[in-house]
Amino acid sequence: MNVDIKTTAVTQIRQTFSHVARQLGGDKPASRYQEATIGMQPMVNFHYRPLWQPEMEVYDVRRTKLVMRDWYTFKDPRQFYYGTYTIARSRQQETMERNLEFVDKRGLLRDLPEALRAKLIFTLVPLRHAEWGANTNNCYMTAYGFGVAITQATMFHSMDRLGLAQYLSRIGLSLDGNSGDSLAEGKRLWLEDPAWQGIRRLIENMMVCEDWFELFVAQNLVLDGLLQPLIFQNFEQGFAKAHGPALSLVTEFSNNWFDETSRWVDATIKTAVGESPANAELVQQWIADWRLAAREALAPYAAAVFVDAADDEVSSVEAVLDNRLTKLGLKAKAAA
Repeated sequence: MNVDIKTTAVTQIRQTFSHVARQLGGDKPASRYQEATIGMQPMVNFHYRPLWQPEMEVYDVRRTKLVMRDWYTFKDPRQFYYGTYTIARSRQQETMERNLEFVDKRGLLRDLPEALRAKLIFTLVPLRHAEWGANTNNCYMTAYGFGVAITQATMFHSMDRLGLAQYLSRIGLSLDGNSGDSLAEGKRLWLEDPAWQGIRRLIENMMVCEDWFELFVAQNLVLDGLLQPLIFQNFEQGFAKAHGPALSLVTEFSNNWFDETSRWVDATIKTAVGESPANAELVQQWIADWRLAAREALAPYAAAVFVDAADDEVSSVEAVLDNRLTKLGLKAKAAA
């Protein structure tokens, strides 16, 4: 018996899905990020309006004062959809687990002098509550935002904040020998210590901000743009010079994460303000208002952490934020 093997070439009729092709302006090859993002926002066939807000649809562009002709103009420069996001974070988590195990096994934080351990607990552990607040705020953006190009990224960002809170908890456990005393002390500081009350008040005020894009500006651009580099760059670098690299190992993810997510935040802001002069003016006002509030909130905390150098440290992170705003075509000078 003869077996005749033949090959058949299958010609692809379309390059991508119809709704993606319409967005791209023709039947062009699309990336997996584009196919996982474009056209995913529910637009029709809502069966009910929110009982708590009957004047709105479930997904409604009027939930923010920002106006966009096309909400899919926003792009994530990281090209994150579920698959790429989880793969990236899984690899980073493996590195962090090795770092934490290395530090914990050798007691690099646990064996520090008591005064230094108390300093680290005061400076870092209460931040886990601030990260929970950031998680809640980004969940709000995801729930009430419009356009999957933004809301899927804010959901990823929300889960990142839980991860940051967990790493801060792990740092606390490394400091107290896994007794959990540092976590209880961190909660007490967050609730009672005067140096932390400004940040706590600011986070709580953000939680009642109804405009989800204003909240995006307040949390992800302004507060994170000041607090993250203040602690995970300025404080961490100063501590490493004086006491070795142990803290640097357990805050590596925080530094890398901030650099990565800043690209997405900046791209989102740039797209929003580039849409219209009205958007630019609106975002500029939000930045000015929340930056003034953030500066007042950070002042007592910075004074407690950096003592005599507090003004210089805050000025340095303000300069970094100014540089970001200038690149986005916004006014860098903060409100007085």
